[in-house]
Amino acid sequence: MRNADLTLERAKKAELAAQVARGRAITARWNLDVVVFLFAILMTIVILLFEGYGTEIVAPIGFFGLAMVWLIGQRRGKQLYHLFYQEELAKLEDFDEIQIAQEEAVKEKVNPET
Repeated sequence: MRNADLTLERAKKAELAAQVARGRAITARWNLDVVVFLFAILMTIVILLFEGYGTEIVAPIGFFGLAMVWLIGQRRGKQLYHLFYQEELAKLEDFDEIQIAQEEAVKEKVNPET
């Protein structure tokens, strides 16, 4: 019975760590490099339009730029997810160890051995 409880507890910890890591990775994948790349694509499109190039040339450049940003974001998100997942699992394990130590300290204070 104790084994089943431990397995269930580990599964809950893993799920919680996955949720937190997923949220952190989604927000962290858009960094300054992506913004600079998007700005460069925008400036390229504006310059090409002012120079008189048609949409047959400008549209694929814009599409390529957006596709690259999406691919970079997805790749970075996956990398960050794995990193954040490991961090969250470590935090949960540390929290459990601290909680166990606190419970033992309270038990020693309440029932001191004489």
